[in-house]
Amino acid sequence: GYRWMQWRTLLTHLRNVCSVIKCFICHQQCKNSILFLYTAPQGRAHGSSFAHRSELRQAKRIVVKLGSAVVTRGDECGLALGRLASIVEQVAMLQNQGREMMIVTSGAVAFGKQRLRHEILLSQSVRQALHSGHNQLKDMSLPVLEARACAAAGQSGLMALYEAMFTQYSTCTAQVLVTNLDFHDDEKRQNLNSTLQELLRMNIVPIINTNDAVVPPPEPNSDLQGVISIKDNDSLAARLAVEMKADLLIALSDVEGLYDSPPGTDDAKFIDIFYPGDQQSITYGTKSRVGIGGMEAKVKAALWALQGGTSVVIANGTHPKVTGHVITDIVEGKKVGTFFSEIKPAGPTVEQQTEMARNTGRTLASLHPDQRSEIICHLAELLTERKEEILAASKMDMDQAANAGHLPPAMLKRLSLSPAKLNSLAIGLRQIAVAAQDSVGRVLQRTRLAHNLELEQITVPIGVLLVIFEARPDCLPQVSALAIASGNALLLKGGKEAANTNRVLHQLTQEALSMHGVKEAVQLVSTREEVEDLCRLDKMIDLIIPRGSSQLVRDIQRAAKGIPVLGHSEGICHVYVDTEASVDKVIKIVRDSKCDYPAACNAMETLLIHRDILRTPLFDQIIDMLRTEKVKIHAGPRFASYLTFSPSEAKSLRTEYGDLECCMEVVDSMEEAVEHIHKYGSSHTDVIVTENEDTAEQFLQQLDSACVFWNASSRFADGYRFGLGAEVGISTARIHARGPVGLEGLLTTKWVLRGDGHIAADFSEQGTMKYLHENLPVTQTLTSITLAWP
Repeated sequence: GYRWMQWRTLLTHLRNVCSVIKCFICHQQCKNSILFLYTAPQGRAHGSSFAHRSELRQAKRIVVKLGSAVVTRGDECGLALGRLASIVEQVAMLQNQGREMMIVTSGAVAFGKQRLRHEILLSQSVRQALHSGHNQLKDMSLPVLEARACAAAGQSGLMALYEAMFTQYSTCTAQVLVTNLDFHDDEKRQNLNSTLQELLRMNIVPIINTNDAVVPPPEPNSDLQGVISIKDNDSLAARLAVEMKADLLIALSDVEGLYDSPPGTDDAKFIDIFYPGDQQSITYGTKSRVGIGGMEAKVKAALWALQGGTSVVIANGTHPKVTGHVITDIVEGKKVGTFFSEIKPAGPTVEQQTEMARNTGRTLASLHPDQRSEIICHLAELLTERKEEILAASKMDMDQAANAGHLPPAMLKRLSLSPAKLNSLAIGLRQIAVAAQDSVGRVLQRTRLAHNLELEQITVPIGVLLVIFEARPDCLPQVSALAIASGNALLLKGGKEAANTNRVLHQLTQEALSMHGVKEAVQLVSTREEVEDLCRLDKMIDLIIPRGSSQLVRDIQRAAKGIPVLGHSEGICHVYVDTEASVDKVIKIVRDSKCDYPAACNAMETLLIHRDILRTPLFDQIIDMLRTEKVKIHAGPRFASYLTFSPSEAKSLRTEYGDLECCMEVVDSMEEAVEHIHKYGSSHTDVIVTENEDTAEQFLQQLDSACVFWNASSRFADGYRFGLGAEVGISTARIHARGPVGLEGLLTTKWVLRGDGHIAADFSEQGTMKYLHENLPVTQTLTSITLAWP
């Protein structure tokens, strides 16, 4: 962190030096001299705002408006120094990235109120000490402080505080006080514009505020000939942003953004994107605890700025968990606050899609099992009947990927579809259709508590699933079929590499769902939503299932703080070759585990060899086979110590290579192999190759992994090979489903109690025993089923 601050300081000095010397050298030479250090966001022609959040990364000139509730403490007397410090850090960071930052701030009145109260209390204390014994002075109360006087007393202190904070980041600031006349008088407005332009050119952050010491009382809302009046900092920020042709205005307040009704009411829904035509559909609440603007004034100012070509985001600047990164998150295009856009998308938002999926998913869950099976079978038929349409879309994706040239061969292989793949998909879907006959509503346990009082535990859908997959178009019909069979609503987010294929497959899925009126139960997110934004829908999504690289899974696990994630971060699979292993079995299993599909998560990454196998014909055959298959070997520490000329030493024993590479290590026993796997593995799939049944059983019992195999390839860890029809992924978690997750892993349970007027008061501990003794001697369990992975 200290070195990074030094670099930022150096960058700031370099920019200032370039500004001074560009009178002596040409502008192009100056630009090239710092290009290798940092490439600043490119400016754009002003006149139209950004249409989508992701475009906010291009914002070059940014105005940050700090509302009174953001900079003021809860007691309204003094400043919230912690919040202010984090905001200053973010602004300085963006400034040092080459962006032009301006701050419109409140807080002078609050700071002045704090100073004046302190002075008055000190004065009273002195006078009371001088006039001790005079009762008339003991009960003196603080006078009502006039706002303009507070502003006059607090403005210098507020600016000194900003100056001190920005100095820590080697960033210079300048104070600019304005009034309404400064914008309505052409000469003053031009002077103001010129001053701000010069400050920005010199890499200085202007801090602007209304001159509250001289401003008249606030007037009612008025817009004269399209010119917004400067009556609060919201309108000031909007007018300033348009005047300075800013790309983005960030208005921080004490609410998350805009709601369709006052926040805090039961039916209030957050508005992620607000369009100019939507202002009639919202109801405004009360103003914040401080300030004079209120949300209605903010919306009015935001729409005025939007019309002038400046994008606007209204967000919460007081939340302790997000204050430290709210500004940078907005500039990075993350879904924070309410984004104002002039362009309304043709389709529904992702929130609306999720809501539709949830509502229709409940209808799907209530269908008869035969109806859900019928939907899946129809989808299987469509995959074969419309294969030409699917393959044409797949070819289009493949051609685009080939032209782009950035996809590795393994991903290109996953991206492609063929008639054989489609036929295999259809067969798997029909297997799922059979399993759907006995899924939702199955009784796992039925207990008779008393006469006419029965308790049942039955299977039910989890709710709304979000499945995120990369270049895997065959994943879409598989996961859709599993969701339909289990009665779950489904939200799909596919990789852009397979956009055309995903669209066709989703249309076929909805066509199959339409036969029973549940078309909207499966939704495909086609908007430019970031994965991290989808992971924030914790009130709408019940489970996230990532299908892709280990990096994708880790990113989702970090982003989804409020939603469970079913998946594995890595697939570090081991094959242990015991002293009593069959030569033929070893060669076949190791070759298939590593070479059949090295990019798969169930491919072998580490080969453990018993020490006694070294320098034997079996060891030589293993090495020869790996060399023939062009597998690069990395030696573990112990294996390297046994060899005079060893392969390159492995950098880590916890590496998932995902290619024709593997690590080879030596162990002294089966117990040591288990210990090694527990230490360096990822609890995914691990294999023992041996002819000793006792050794194999100990391995199977002692090893704590989702899948443990004896004399079988690690590539068997797959839902299709397990006879599940398909899988939504492989889970290494220990809660809920584990291993290849099929239909059963998408179900949870609920308890159903059928009584006859029974009340809980009769079932106290002693009362229950008496009641059961008189009516039913033993609690009778009629059905009991335990679900576990083999």
